[in-house]
Amino acid sequence: MLYTTLNFEISDQTGIITINRPDKLNALNKTVFDELDAALDEIINDPGIKSAIITGSGEKAFVAGADIAEFTGLDAEKGEALARRGQIIFDKIEYSPKIIVAAVNGYALGGGCELAMACHFRVAADNAKFGQPEVNLGLLPGYGGTQRLTRLIGKGRAIELLATGNMIDAVTAFNYGLVNHVVAGHELLVKAKSILAVIHTKAPLAVAACVETVQLAYDSNNRGYLLEAKSFGALLQTADSKEGVAAFLEKRKPAFKGS
Repeated sequence: MLYTTLNFEISDQTGIITINRPDKLNALNKTVFDELDAALDEIINDPGIKSAIITGSGEKAFVAGADIAEFTGLDAEKGEALARRGQIIFDKIEYSPKIIVAAVNGYALGGGCELAMACHFRVAADNAKFGQPEVNLGLLPGYGGTQRLTRLIGKGRAIELLATGNMIDAVTAFNYGLVNHVVAGHELLVKAKSILAVIHTKAPLAVAACVETVQLAYDSNNRGYLLEAKSFGALLQTADSKEGVAAFLEKRKPAFKGS
């Protein structure tokens, strides 16, 4: 597919999506969402791709927010539909069986912060800034930000950031648990790729099961425990599990095939 608002390339079995609207600080508009949706389908459905990285073009911004011009003239029904569209695409990221990492360069604000939080984890450049400034527009986050921010940094900190609209820097985001690593800007993709290179050596079905089970960690009905046990039993029957156990006993590296 030919993309107009993002760049898509495959490097070392990793799909790299770069939001490419630097003149708009990579703001999310309808076209970006449509193309991001298509690129995610490529990543999930291509057996030659094991993982993905999402980043922004230039050094100023990962994604500085939604394209606010698209908000004008929306009634309540259309506004809800706009938010649900973003939520559905970001859910596709969160529930992807392949690990998707946000490589955050510069501003990750509003929809950009929500996009980063939808990824399985985040690596940030030391100049990164995070925030949900929607209250300054008389709004709240619409693409899942109120929920993911609370799960990642806790209720008190989330409410403070949401209600003030304040930004935090990369070190604060690390201390809050919002990002996993902070590195110099020129090391951002290198760091993300190095983590994914390790994940690529693991059994793909096991990685996918970890992602799926973690989603239920906050389930009040303890369904996460049930899914964990069920997945453990199912994985024991896979060729990769038998290979992993044999390799351990034989003191060699396993050769996983995703089956």
